[in-house]
Amino acid sequence: MSAISFQEIIDSIENLSIEDQDYVLDLIHKRRIDNRGEEIAKNGQESLKNLSFGKGKKETDQEIKPYLLENEEQ
Repeated sequence: MSAISFQEIIDSIENLSIEDQDYVLDLIHKRRIDNRGEEIAKNGQESLKNLSFGKGKKETDQEIKPYLLENEEQ
């Protein structure tokens, strides 16, 4: 199976109807949300595990808010 270049993917999407292009965009967006949710859950489990071994630090929401906002801007 040969790899498809990024430009070939874009060209293929552009050849779709507007409705199908919207569907592709919506599908990708939903999958990214799902993947991000899985990543957050995995990080949460890892944090809980580290806390149970004394490797983590508990912080309030106000203490971590600047960190979370900093990562959102990237």
